[in-house]
Amino acid sequence: MVRTNKNKMGKRLGLLLIAVILVTTSSKAQTKDSEREITLEQAIEMALANNPQINRALLAIDDADELVNIARSEVYPDVISSINYTRNVELPVQFIPENVFDPNGDPNVLVPVSFGTDNNWQGGFTVTQNLFKGEALVALKSSAVFRKVQEENFRATSQQVITQTRIAYYAVLAAQEQLRLQDSQIRRLETNLRENEARAKAGIVDDYAVLRIRVQLSNQKPQQIEAKYAVDEAYRNLNVAMGLPVNFLVKVKGSLNEFDILSETAAQTSNSHLKKIDRMNPYSFNSGMVDSTALTQNRGDIRIAEANLSLREKQIRAEKSRFLPTLTASYNLQWSAAEAGSPTFFENAKRFQTIGVNLNFPLFQGFSRMANLQRAQIQYKDVEEQKRMAILMAQNEVASAGEELDKIFETASARKQALEQANTGYNRAKKRLESGLGSQLELTEAEIQVREAEVNYAIMVFNYLTAKANYDLATGMVPFVDTTN
Repeated sequence: MVRTNKNKMGKRLGLLLIAVILVTTSSKAQTKDSEREITLEQAIEMALANNPQINRALLAIDDADELVNIARSEVYPDVISSINYTRNVELPVQFIPENVFDPNGDPNVLVPVSFGTDNNWQGGFTVTQNLFKGEALVALKSSAVFRKVQEENFRATSQQVITQTRIAYYAVLAAQEQLRLQDSQIRRLETNLRENEARAKAGIVDDYAVLRIRVQLSNQKPQQIEAKYAVDEAYRNLNVAMGLPVNFLVKVKGSLNEFDILSETAAQTSNSHLKKIDRMNPYSFNSGMVDSTALTQNRGDIRIAEANLSLREKQIRAEKSRFLPTLTASYNLQWSAAEAGSPTFFENAKRFQTIGVNLNFPLFQGFSRMANLQRAQIQYKDVEEQKRMAILMAQNEVASAGEELDKIFETASARKQALEQANTGYNRAKKRLESGLGSQLELTEAEIQVREAEVNYAIMVFNYLTAKANYDLATGMVPFVDTTN
């Protein structure tokens, strides 16, 4: 299962270091060893360490952690320190009736009087603490739920990246198989061309038979060139999935033509890593109905919808808390001093302290609070519909992937038998031609049947591996995220 974020980060940094070392050492050895062979498991590990989607999902978790810290700040005391100094260049003047100072003075005559001192200081500390603020308490819980949403998003992203890497890896194998078949076909045609040229010189066959093979060879070579470019494109797509430079040279391991989808073990060592990952989430032929409960527990999009429902519920509580009063307490500790003439800072300072409690009760603020509450409730219902739609789509995806696998299983035996029969037929046609009993047309038809059988079998294996990767993603049981060896 998905580990904690700290463990993920540690493992990710380790994998990233391995990938950097792999890239560095391989780049230094370009002249000696231009390609480094990697297994499917290694490709997945590098994708988890380097893919930008994974990095962004991890950054989203880090951002959620900071939001938790921001929410916590609402329940911590707010401590402020301040200091103020004022120099009166000219003392302020107030006008006071003359009789205030002189009983015999005229009350209608105003006398200017200066108040204050040349130097004034004031400094201290103010502490404010929220005693009750419902919105802050709900925000603290909401931030934890938001982090859960980001964790589920990381899990879903990991599933998608692993599936993309698997399909890209299989696509390289399929492209290489197509190129191998094209090369094999051209070699067969070149061999037949040489043999028929010798027969034509001996008078066994006419020149038309030689011409036909040359035409076949000319038609086949453009397909070989297209297959080479298809391999290069498939490798670039794999590098993108692994988060590596597109021109970084790697070599995949395995052979689709040697992969038996009906066997639980790999007949060839080169395919053992493919079979290992394929068997991490076994599929049973005609496995039956889709388990909706398991989908809810395993599917990334459904789990994200579940977490979003919890987040929307906290948002509703936050909007309701805006109708509640807020209670805060404050403590003020200050020092003040005043002095005439040249300043001597805080020489004659006096201290004073105050304690206060403030209660705010929002009586009427228009209709914004009620509207925001109703919007939050509407958004909650919207996420419920999203979850329901996600479940329906998940059931359809699992059923479609299962049907695709069932179809492949039903045709696997026939495809394998057709390949064996085509090879047998080609060998017989070649021997018949060599003995003079057969014709070049028979051999050409046998070659076409072999090529068609090989292509069909390779495509079947590729379709199976791709459908299996999609099935694992549809069921939410992706290797290295939710399954173990």
